[in-house]
Order: sequence, then structure tokens, then C-alpha cells
Amino acid sequence: MEQLFGENQWLFILVLLWTLPWKGMALWKSARTGDKKWFIAFLIVNTLGILEILYLYVFSKKKAVQEKAAVS
Repeated sequence: MEQLFGENQWLFILVLLWTLPWKGMALWKSARTGDKKWFIAFLIVNTLGILEILYLYVFSKKKAVQEKAAVS
């Protein structure tokens, strides 16, 4: 493991600490709203939190607004 990261071990830890909370929140929200395709994408694809942040603040908001309009 030491050879793999070498002097960049701190960078790996920093990326891990950044990515895990975003991935966790996005997985949780996609599971709660029944977005199976998003959930699978979050499990497979690692985008350093970018896709997860977009889902949380852009795509899931659009779905919530559409569902609210359909109920009214």
C-alpha cells in the first residue's frame, strides 16, 4: 500500500474524506426517493463527489417539485 500512494498518501486521505460524506448523502437520498438508477450510478461511478453534489442540489430538487405539482 505504501508503494501505491507513496508521498501522496495525504492526498488520498483528503479525497476520501471529501468523497465519503457526499456519496453517503446521495446514496441515502436516492434510496429514500426510489431513484434506483441514480443509486446504482453512485455505487459504481466515482466522480469525487461532483455527481453526488449535483444530484443532491439540482436533480433531486427538480423531481420533488414535479411530484409536488402532480399531487396538487
